Amino acid sequence: MSRPERMPSDGAARHVSAVTTEAITPQAAPVTLKELDFDSLDLQACVAMMQGGSKTFFAASRLLPPRVRAASIALYAFCRVADDLVDEADPGDTPLEVLRSRLDAIYAGTPDDHVEDHALSLLVQQYKLPRHLLDALIEGFAWDAAGRTYDSIEDLHAYGARVAGSVGAMMCWIMGPQSMDTLARACELGVAMQLTNIARDAGHDASIGRLYLPRRWLIEAGIDPETWLAQPRFIPAIAQVITRLLDEADRLYKQAHSGIAALPPDCRAAICAASMIYAEIGHQLRREGLDSVSKRTVVSTTRKLMLLASAWTQVHWIRLSEHSPEPLAAIVGLVQGCRNATPVAGHKSYFPNRAMPQRVAWMFDLLERREADRLGLNHPSQTP
Repeated sequence: MSRPERMPSDGAARHVSAVTTEAITPQAAPVTLKELDFDSLDLQACVAMMQGGSKTFFAASRLLPPRVRAASIALYAFCRVADDLVDEADPGDTPLEVLRSRLDAIYAGTPDDHVEDHALSLLVQQYKLPRHLLDALIEGFAWDAAGRTYDSIEDLHAYGARVAGSVGAMMCWIMGPQSMDTLARACELGVAMQLTNIARDAGHDASIGRLYLPRRWLIEAGIDPETWLAQPRFIPAIAQVITRLLDEADRLYKQAHSGIAALPPDCRAAICAASMIYAEIGHQLRREGLDSVSKRTVVSTTRKLMLLASAWTQVHWIRLSEHSPEPLAAIVGLVQGCRNATPVAGHKSYFPNRAMPQRVAWMFDLLERREADRLGLNHPSQTP
């Protein structure tokens, strides 16, 4: 879900510079290193949390190989709780300080008594996850809570780098390899997805008083941002702004695409499918006339199934770019910070790609069941 922002407090502003320029060195981990797996009670609690409130993410995680699925759920559970803590804070609360204190404890190997903290602590110990990526994500949540707005596309890139690029980098770090080029492409894919979110949700965001569309682009299109925000409606000028945003997202999808070839073979199809399905939201929005104010674009289940199958085929043909493109300026700090982090000595060996067809088939069945539920139909296997 996309959301706007205001300038952070002085304390938060000082924290911004630290996040974007250097990695925070984790404190010493406990002597006994536990393994993050599905048998962990803490992880099972996180799984229950995802099944109860983040069904889409939990379903998508099933496309990932078992060796990284547990880590992805642990990471997402903490991110979701952190987002809620900041977003739902009452006046006078200090959610940022609370979250930073919790991260301090997690990186010290002495997490607070929350299941998501325990699960994330195991992930941090196992993968040596760079702290500055989580700090950047929390900073993005703070921008949302502050109601920050964005003058330029570069400002919007900075927001997307925090709330989505950081997640892409963390997932890439977990999957491996931990090269700077691959991390840059993962960040850019996250930013592309966030721009798609913003284009799709322009009307919804405006209805709750939030504006993510670049204000300069609105003014150039002849729209006064404050007037439009007070009475959002779809007009040709808004279509122009949405088009520019989708064009930028498509550029970043294309730039990030070659990075998929650098991922372990058992992760490529899942990431390729996620990229293609998200990009399809923008394509569908164009087909519907770019009206994201009066309605919300949805990609049909049939189309998602086609893209899943296509991803499984296309992933074998993706090749690394001969010349690494210049990274998006907004993600440079995130990537450079990882240079100072301790690399993982060795990831678990990837599982053979033969497991992916079974995972894709499982996702096909799940999507068909959900579509049948949405239409009030019985699942084919349940019909007489």
